[in-house]
Amino acid sequence: MMGYGYGIGMMGGGWIWMMIIPILLIGVIVYAVIKLTDSNHSRYDRQYGDVNRAMDILNQRFANGEISEEEYKRKKDMLRS
Repeated sequence: MMGYGYGIGMMGGGWIWMMIIPILLIGVIVYAVIKLTDSNHSRYDRQYGDVNRAMDILNQRFANGEISEEEYKRKKDMLRS
């Protein structure tokens, strides 16, 4: 009598869970890998992206003649340190 319930469960739809659980597990792993690689990229942007933008602005101001060469070099050294 006890075996009867287990047999019906497997034949009546228990096999669906045996397929869904591995698919969900693979999905969670893929999601975690994407989030980890994305966070590394975002961390790089936060750390170096601002410096690159600041250097672009500094170069543009120097090219436009808004700042002197001495001020340009001083600010460039500040950004690199």
